[in-house]
Amino acid sequence: MKLSADQLREFEEKGFLFLPNVFSPAEMEVLNAEVPAILAQDRPEVVHEKGVDAPRSAFYVQTWNPVFELLARHPRLVEPGMQILGSDKLYMHQFKINAKAAFDGAVWQWHQDYETWFEDDDMPAPRAMNIALFLAEANEFNGPLMFIPRSHRKGRIAGSHDVTTTSYPLWTLDRDTISRLVAEGGIVAPKGPPGSMLLFAGTLVHASGSNLTPWSRWIVYLSLNRCDNAIRRFKRPTWIANRDFTPIEMVGDDALLRYARRVAAE
Repeated sequence: MKLSADQLREFEEKGFLFLPNVFSPAEMEVLNAEVPAILAQDRPEVVHEKGVDAPRSAFYVQTWNPVFELLARHPRLVEPGMQILGSDKLYMHQFKINAKAAFDGAVWQWHQDYETWFEDDDMPAPRAMNIALFLAEANEFNGPLMFIPRSHRKGRIAGSHDVTTTSYPLWTLDRDTISRLVAEGGIVAPKGPPGSMLLFAGTLVHASGSNLTPWSRWIVYLSLNRCDNAIRRFKRPTWIANRDFTPIEMVGDDALLRYARRVAAE
């Protein structure tokens, strides 16, 4: 899937691009049929919220689930990343499903992903980005992602390492910094149905609130990095910061539905 010139300009201007209904309801059924069992797995890659049993994130899923292995190489997700990052050789720095579980989904503090990639993984430059696919509806109540438009233009902003607020350590930004950025750019929270897609820069400042509703807010994230920008520090496990820099080879556009037909025929 190719982005138009207008869409590329919007991404460059705001630091993000929201595209509703990129995947069909039939494709989303194939994906969502896998999610409950994925989040119920007892394995290191499935991280739980602090103090409760609710899942927070499932990492590296593309290596242990065949449906999400196809999604990780889907052209509707990977091709826009190639356009924006200016390379046809990208690898998967990180792949995860963020659960934001009903009632128990906790906050993600204000941060830039590239600050964590830089501090923890020694990624040389912000030539990496996120492609997010809504697996469940994101609405104004269930902890949608919040972005500060145009904050990506500030480049990397030094943060502090928060290892106490949640179960997942993160390099976060202080209140004064966020207040200043919001005064300049405001806050937006893209919302939409399953199958919607969000693309955002690695330096875009973002966060999400807790989920007090009975509706889980599942989102799958592909963090794509240029192969010539591979990380140089390996202190985090490979299921969090991938050490395999092999370029992604895309599957066919109908890969998910072909998989479902093959399974149904067996």
